Amino acid sequence: MSFATLAVISLAALLGPLLALPRRWHLPLLLGELVAGVLLGPTAIGFLHAGNQTFTFLADIGFALIMFVAGAHVPVRDASLRAGLRTGALRAVAVGALAVLPALAVARAFGTGHTALYAVLMASSSAALVLPIVDSLSLGGPQVLQLLPQVAVADTACIVALPLVIDPGHAARAALGALAVIGCAAVLFLVLRRVERAGLRRRMHRLSERRGFALELRISLTIVFALAALAVRTHVSIMLAGFSFGLVVAGIGEPRRLAKQLFALTEGFFGPLFFLWLGASLDLRELGRHPSYLLVGLLLGLGALAVHAAMRATGQPVSLGALGAAQLGVPVAAATLGSQLHLLKAGEPAALMLGALITIAAATAAGGLAVRSGLTTPPVPPQHPDRHHPDRHPPG
Repeated sequence: MSFATLAVISLAALLGPLLALPRRWHLPLLLGELVAGVLLGPTAIGFLHAGNQTFTFLADIGFALIMFVAGAHVPVRDASLRAGLRTGALRAVAVGALAVLPALAVARAFGTGHTALYAVLMASSSAALVLPIVDSLSLGGPQVLQLLPQVAVADTACIVALPLVIDPGHAARAALGALAVIGCAAVLFLVLRRVERAGLRRRMHRLSERRGFALELRISLTIVFALAALAVRTHVSIMLAGFSFGLVVAGIGEPRRLAKQLFALTEGFFGPLFFLWLGASLDLRELGRHPSYLLVGLLLGLGALAVHAAMRATGQPVSLGALGAAQLGVPVAAATLGSQLHLLKAGEPAALMLGALITIAAATAAGGLAVRSGLTTPPVPPQHPDRHHPDRHPPG
């Protein structure tokens, strides 16, 4: 890893804004970054090497921050979102139940024996993908507010379930690790809520703003990295660490200044770097050497879309069902963990990622369809800050 490589990465990351620039295309930023990573990785040019330890570590930081920002943007304090929690959670459970049958069919047809893994993949959703698409396309309304808790529940449940199903021999260890991370996040919520109610955070904010200390950002990063360290230590994905603390921050209320700082840090460098690393980690030529897994990947992606689209029976628009099927962290973690532990067959990791790419492409198209269907939020006029919390986003 060198400064020249970082310059190429930063330049390649501009493909995201370039593709997203035409509003009529309705493309999310991350699509261009993924494409750039694929082109610069072993699939095409071979300039970027996802196995580089420094590159991988920086990508892990980006992934943790993306999940933190994604969790922090879940409007958990919104009354209308809480009203949709029951519906969203029930849909997530229904999708999980429906995923078992196609997962069983694919596992038996190709003799992989990974029914549970495929079911988790098909049932999963990615807040790191869905929330940026919702924000960038200004999607809104009751149906979208029901989709958000569905995505959050599915994402969290599948993050926790993945290490249990991919490596059953160490399921107890993984379960304890997940409980440790979630337990720490719960304690943090209680502590930070008490700090907030005592007015300590507000005084710290004023001092930090007056002296240019960026204390809130420093403390937030310390907590994110500490939870990520705990996750790594207990063999749990850093997705859970970032997302759980993001939910904590969302529950208390994210300060405006912190939101801007995190946006600059994540979207300006670490986020694009992660998506470039993700694209570079895909060697799609592997599917050519194992053509049967090309079909596995296609079936996994189409199966995920089918079980999510089935929620049309509950009144959810097909476009939002397809958007909710978007996968990212769970397939990445499955391919990485499965390869490291030699639990997957040759070509199977690439098949998992191909299935994820299919859902990402479908989610991108579904976002544009949702916009054309009128599932958007009208622009909100500037509001005066809340006098009690002048540095916070108004609830809801």
